[in-house]
Amino acid sequence: MISRTWSRKSVAFCLAVAVLSVYSMVVLATPGQLGQTGTSGELSVSGQVTVNGQNAISGATVFTDSTVTTAKGSSAVVSLGKLGRVELLPGTTMKISFNESGITTMLETGRTRVSVPAGISAVVNTKDGSVIADNTQADAFMVDTECGNTIVATQVGSVELRAGSAVKQIAAGSQDMAGQAAPGTRCTRLKTEGMRGIGGGALAALLLAAGGAIAAAILAGRSENNDLNFGGTVTVVSPTK
Repeated sequence: MISRTWSRKSVAFCLAVAVLSVYSMVVLATPGQLGQTGTSGELSVSGQVTVNGQNAISGATVFTDSTVTTAKGSSAVVSLGKLGRVELLPGTTMKISFNESGITTMLETGRTRVSVPAGISAVVNTKDGSVIADNTQADAFMVDTECGNTIVATQVGSVELRAGSAVKQIAAGSQDMAGQAAPGTRCTRLKTEGMRGIGGGALAALLLAAGGAIAAAILAGRSENNDLNFGGTVTVVSPTK
């Protein structure tokens, strides 16, 4: 009788181990769940936001190669821990890819703010150019495509705007655009008026915490004529562990 009981326990234990092993193998073999690089981001939303076409809420996990869309009057922040953060302003669609060394995005429409610490690369591609951050230092910058061409404003660090054969260096406190805007448009005023919206507010601070984690606090004044600026309230999201 005792021998039969021990036999049953042994069989049950072996089955449990086998089930656990198969489950672990399935999870490890599913890159879509873990992200191709093993890195994921945490989402914070305000209003209506979708990730890969599905409605999303704050606290949701964002994996690499995800497409995030914000409706009119809505916004989202993807916090990537030590990599930095990406903010999508209202009416924006962007594909976000990332790995252990940097962030690469495709801004299809709208506006985005990106902040990264030193040593982390950041690239924002648009329909008419690419914005590449200087990874030797911390960078915080904004990319705007609402005027039909790419406008870049740098608040911290330095970025490079490449459009065709043209390459423009955009240092902190300045902005530039790809190509030329039509006379009298908002884009022209942005270029000639400079960074009034940013300069009129508080200077941004991009602080790196111990262990390579980043805490970005970006504050700026608001412009009455809808000039490009870093205005608005930044939502701070806990870094993904």
